[in-house]
Amino acid sequence: MTDPLLTFGVTPFFLHAHPDDESISTGGTIAALLSVGARVTVLTGTRGERGEVVPGDLHDLEGTDRLGPHRVGELAEALRELGSPAHAFLGAPPARTALRSVREYSDSGMRWGDDGFAEAATDASPTSLSLAPLADVVDDVLAAASDDRPSAIVSYDALGGYGHPDHVRMHDAGVEAARRLDVPFFAIVEPRVETRDRAGTQGPAESDIIEIDLLGTEALAAKTRAMAAHRTQLTIDGDAFVLSGGQRHPIGVTERFRRLFRVPRSRRLDGAG
Repeated sequence: MTDPLLTFGVTPFFLHAHPDDESISTGGTIAALLSVGARVTVLTGTRGERGEVVPGDLHDLEGTDRLGPHRVGELAEALRELGSPAHAFLGAPPARTALRSVREYSDSGMRWGDDGFAEAATDASPTSLSLAPLADVVDDVLAAASDDRPSAIVSYDALGGYGHPDHVRMHDAGVEAARRLDVPFFAIVEPRVETRDRAGTQGPAESDIIEIDLLGTEALAAKTRAMAAHRTQLTIDGDAFVLSGGQRHPIGVTERFRRLFRVPRSRRLDGAG
């Protein structure tokens, strides 16, 4: 049976909206890819400065201008635990063309809608990621891709997983960048969301799914350590993690992706032609 990791190719790009998303949703896959020699790049959209903070000794960071920089440090630690993929924040080199000044996309914030999905906050800053022109965000992704061409782009599904507007913006930018680069796009199948979308349609067909089994692997251990590094966002409790609002979820031992665009064989990790 073909190793599903091969479908991501040798230089996959992972596009995430906030620190901790990379570890919770794709940390095991990133660690596994690095362990077999792939050159992984992680692009992060914001610094998560509007997020809630778990109860405890770091809770006083919530709502302050110290939270964003602190989460930058947490992210750096998490990426080291995963195996040190290349990393950049959108709007800063290398994820910014030299013809434009550096910018910082701010966390858009969110609120919960009546349907149980996140929706845009009413007070999002004009500098927020979700309100940035899509063309600008795409240009930043393409700028990062100019040095090391992606073999695939991985990000959220069209709903942003659970609906966060920053996740949706990263999905839209990732899909457009993948089209322009003529590389496959893989959408994360979010395990914390029901397989039916808000319109009531069925989730992805099993034939479209790439499944990375982490059970009993070092990749799972690395993912767990990376998640634990995000101390303001979650707490590890055995084989589960607890978010700031008290929501408890199992640590994903399987990471699943829906392949939206086919992978050219010449760009596979095994180099098969």
